[in-house]
Amino acid sequence: EAAAHGFSLVPIVALLGAGVVAVPIFKRAGLGPVLGYLAAGLAIGPWGIGLFHDAQAILHVAELGVVLFLFIIGLEMQPSRLWSMRKEIFGLGLAQVGVCMLLLWTVGLTLGYPLAPSLIAGTGFVLTSTAIVMQMLEDRGMMSLPPGRRIVAILLFEDLSIVPLLALVAFLAPGGAEATMGDRLVSVAIGLACIAGLIAAGRWLLNPMFRVLANAQARELLTAAALLVFLGAALLMQAGGLSMAMGAFLAGVLLSEST
Repeated sequence: EAAAHGFSLVPIVALLGAGVVAVPIFKRAGLGPVLGYLAAGLAIGPWGIGLFHDAQAILHVAELGVVLFLFIIGLEMQPSRLWSMRKEIFGLGLAQVGVCMLLLWTVGLTLGYPLAPSLIAGTGFVLTSTAIVMQMLEDRGMMSLPPGRRIVAILLFEDLSIVPLLALVAFLAPGGAEATMGDRLVSVAIGLACIAGLIAAGRWLLNPMFRVLANAQARELLTAAALLVFLGAALLMQAGGLSMAMGAFLAGVLLSEST
């Protein structure tokens, strides 16, 4: 009856069960939880025992997990600490993205592919999975160490570079040159405006909002408000063409210094 109404606990129980079984086994084997989750997904997916035949059906569940994880990471990183990393973010991050794009572009050209496909392929391979890398840093206790800080800085710059890279891909696509420079600048400006709006809201609106909710003396309201903040931030970043994970991370950072 639940399935007939579009809701069933079976997929959720299957997902949780696979993770609970696989991750301890892989951690005991010294392979880490990330490989455990990947193996669990393979085991219950369309190419395994087939508990899931349509991977797209649970894509939103996976995205929500990534968003929540990045929110928790953001809670552990204060704005002052993030600001102290600005040179690493825009210096080291820009160097990593630029050098890797150039090298991968050269590989494509060397293999005989046209200029535009080589550049687009190189652009795609430059971007790293923030969730997977941060999970590995967390497991190894490297988040607060200098190497971990540099890796986090690169990941943050990669998330910031999504908007201009997407604009580059659109320009190189067939007919993309017909788009005006103004359209591409508008898309970049929208992304930057979303980031600025989120930071402004976190700086001047979060504390007054939580004070009002605290006066209501209902603890569940504070939990609901925290969920609202991080999901709203993720939605805002998505609307601006950036990643939801980046919005959740920034929401966590802003909440880390709230009263």
